Amino acid sequence: MQPEIITYNPKYKTDFISLNTAWLQEYFFVEQHDIDVFNAVEETIIQTGGEIFFCLIANEVAGTVAMQKVNETTFEMAKLAVNKKFQGQNIGKILIETCIDFAKQKNAKTIMLMSSTKLDVALHLYKKHNFIEVPLDENDYARADIQMELYL
Repeated sequence: MQPEIITYNPKYKTDFISLNTAWLQEYFFVEQHDIDVFNAVEETIIQTGGEIFFCLIANEVAGTVAMQKVNETTFEMAKLAVNKKFQGQNIGKILIETCIDFAKQKNAKTIMLMSSTKLDVALHLYKKHNFIEVPLDENDYARADIQMELYL
């Protein structure tokens, strides 16, 4: 089946939360800031000019990612998660490329992200898409020890 990318639909909100909770619990823990975002997805991401994308395969959510508007020229790519069942099928790549296209359509100049050096696969994927490491800004996550940016 071909992957289908869709924008935010409230019926997939629980998938966004459960996919992100799963990887957070596997590698780290769910932090208060995560809970705050999950409890106010529409208010913190959608209504502020961002978007949440879902990759569907046969009507099942294979992966998701958020683009949070930081300012007029910058978006933060956040909460990238792929269902274990679909890992190894380029879902992360498709979602990152969707985010890049979205940012370009919004005339953004930069996409930034916070991550962890423990997440080798994710960091490799970001580097393949030309994200580069930059000095780490102060942030709300204990797990974030690396910041990367892509200049469009």
